Amino acid sequence: MKIYVISGLGADFKVLEKLEFSEQHSIVFVDWLIPEKNESFSDYVERMASVIDDSEPFYLLGYSFGGIMVQEINKIKPAEKIVIMGSIKSDKEKSRLIRMGEITKIPKMMPASFFNDKSTMFYSAVRKLFDPQNPKILQYFTVRDPYYLKWSIERISEWKFEENNNVIQILGDKDIVFPIKNSKPDYVIKGGTHLFPATKYREVSKILSSIFD
Repeated sequence: MKIYVISGLGADFKVLEKLEFSEQHSIVFVDWLIPEKNESFSDYVERMASVIDDSEPFYLLGYSFGGIMVQEINKIKPAEKIVIMGSIKSDKEKSRLIRMGEITKIPKMMPASFFNDKSTMFYSAVRKLFDPQNPKILQYFTVRDPYYLKWSIERISEWKFEENNNVIQILGDKDIVFPIKNSKPDYVIKGGTHLFPATKYREVSKILSSIFD
């Protein structure tokens, strides 16, 4: 069976490349698209979902923002199983920082230039939130289009979603981006920062193997 995989905000698949899957599954990585000007979230989700062949059963696996995306995709192309890593199952699980962005509308007011490569403030924040001890973190962060980054952060802060009991959640207990205290995950990665799919890949691979049996 095919497993469609979506990585995190701005991340390519290096952060997930060490994960191992059973040979019975075919892994299809879904690349992030650059949003069109004034594109709605629902229209963007439909474009992201266009690569998924729903004429046959499939699984969805999403990491971080990719976890939010696969839950949205599941509404229009239902999967046999939906697994999210380092992500949230509803807007009730948002961190205080994300909720503050939702209330204050700060992400919307930020200029796109804040997110370009010359702006050290944004990438410094990424390093501190994701895993300050990991020297490779910015190597994973390759989708750096400023409009895409600003648009995505706005969508995360605004996201509204009722929890789907069919979603399987894996969280790290040291995750700052999506703190475990706000959720009741199905699996907990001990010592896992937001980058746990890369740093705790053996443990994560075992969990995924048991889920996608």
